[in-house]
Amino acid sequence: MVREILKLKSSWEFLQETELPVILYGTGNGADKIIDELERLGVKLYGVTASDGFVRKRQFRGFEVKALSDFENELEDFVVIIGFGTQRQEVIDNIISISKRHKVLVPCVPVYGDSIINRDFLKKNLLNIKAVYYELADKKSQEVYKDFLRFEFTGELEYLLRSETEKDEAFENILQLTDSESYLDLGAYRGDTVAEFLHYTGGCYDSITAVEPDRKSFEKLQDFAKDFKLCELLNKGIWSEKKLLEFGSALGRGNSISKGGESIEAVSVDSLCTDSEFTYIKADIEGCEGEMLKGAQNTLKKLKPKLNIAAYHRSEDFFDIPLTIRQFNPEYKIYLRHHRYIPCWDMNFYCV
Repeated sequence: MVREILKLKSSWEFLQETELPVILYGTGNGADKIIDELERLGVKLYGVTASDGFVRKRQFRGFEVKALSDFENELEDFVVIIGFGTQRQEVIDNIISISKRHKVLVPCVPVYGDSIINRDFLKKNLLNIKAVYYELADKKSQEVYKDFLRFEFTGELEYLLRSETEKDEAFENILQLTDSESYLDLGAYRGDTVAEFLHYTGGCYDSITAVEPDRKSFEKLQDFAKDFKLCELLNKGIWSEKKLLEFGSALGRGNSISKGGESIEAVSVDSLCTDSEFTYIKADIEGCEGEMLKGAQNTLKKLKPKLNIAAYHRSEDFFDIPLTIRQFNPEYKIYLRHHRYIPCWDMNFYCV
């Protein structure tokens, strides 16, 4: 599988070789990381564009931010590289529309960490990548896995779009939540995934424990869940052990460990399980999933709760996470699903 992918041209290799002008679409953190990698590779960026409502009169990394139509009037043709994330259908439709007029690539950079899934990365991690492929529980998981790798390597949208499934399929066919779950929500944000849980259980449950490190998001979570029964809210982080961590707040739901951030206590899943026997654990914790699993070893061995774990924050997550889960409890069946998002951000391991 990996050897077949290595026969393809990576997005970065294409950008190094193309003679067409390269236009970056996006001006956020992802765009910053892409420019850094382009500079490292010696790829010259022609300009920067943004969605119409975000163009305004401003600069980004020394480039005037222009409307895409300005570049279309200025140039005969060019390559567009996507440097932001979205799950909004109208934005995705616009990207697809652009791809019918110009070459569009999504050169993938990690949300956290420094590793990029390029040729060297695939060669270095070939054995782990292959091992996980054969451990996945169904054909659909293997298809998603292969298309994820093809997309990350080539940046071609076709691989990403064809691997999508709806969340209903994962919750109804794999997790099959009951009305008597004890739910541990790690990275509860403002209550959106608690609401998701209630949707799939018909509002019935045994208990809810929701953990959120960001103070402002936690206040919103408190307001959301103020009338819930048997619901414990914890303004804490999650780690492999009890530890004081510094969290930096970000716009949206991404709060990551950051020097100089707000100090907050982090605890392990195993320590939380001394008081509760969780039957379902969801974790979307901004690159801390690996540390979380280290501190959930006893829980996975003894209780084998259903798991819903984000698989996309670090480049190594797509093989490190399932290998760790199977190490702690080889009885788990591990499924992989990707839900609509550009780039491949909403990708989760569902384990039962």
